[in-house]
Amino acid sequence: MNHDQAKNILLLYRPGMADADDSQVAEALALARRDPELGRWFEEHCARQEAIRLKFRQITVPEALKEQIISEQAAFSRRKAIREKIVAVAAVAAIVVSLITLAPFLLPHRTTVDNTVIAYENRMVGVALRGYDMDLKTNDPALIQAYLAKNGAPADYHLSAALRKAALTGCAIEGWRNAKVSMICFRTGRPLRPGQQSDLWLFVVDRASVKNAPPPGPPKIAAVNRLITAVWTRGARLYLLGTEGNARAIRQFL
Repeated sequence: MNHDQAKNILLLYRPGMADADDSQVAEALALARRDPELGRWFEEHCARQEAIRLKFRQITVPEALKEQIISEQAAFSRRKAIREKIVAVAAVAAIVVSLITLAPFLLPHRTTVDNTVIAYENRMVGVALRGYDMDLKTNDPALIQAYLAKNGAPADYHLSAALRKAALTGCAIEGWRNAKVSMICFRTGRPLRPGQQSDLWLFVVDRASVKNAPPPGPPKIAAVNRLITAVWTRGARLYLLGTEGNARAIRQFL
């Protein structure tokens, strides 16, 4: 995990909650303790959250508000009561809209544990699209498997004939809940954008770590964000392959 990735994760951190129990948050917090610049930013972030939370707690609801509204409606004519009711509803709606807008910043954040295959797919696609640092840059498949095995990530994966012919660029190890994910990076042969290291990614994780993983069978193809993906199970592993383009772009590597 690099500086920017840790900062993106810590943006959702709320002091005093259970966020630190999440493995990604814990890793980001550890990096903040080692990185002085990130540490200073994190301290300021926590201070802002505490200040906003304090302001929110100071908001009080007027006493007997309900009784006051009812008595005023009874005291006026039907026409005036209807008009006042419309005004009151509009005011309440404005408050509700404001609270909904500010809720992510004012209310304590709670981490929702979602380990479904859809959540896993979205997380890994996000890793590929937002940028990443490869732990090992090489085109040697043996070196990649040795590195992954040494660091406790799945290394006994199976590659299709087309993937074995694709140009390797390296690998990285990503986190998913309490499991390690092997990220193997390839090039399709299409022109890369400036700064882009690869345009075809294979993610391999233990099948048991992902809820509702598909049974063994043909890959399931779907569009996720800007990528077209294929997900399938083989043995004890869950595979996710992604690239830009259409279904044909992904099928040629299956």
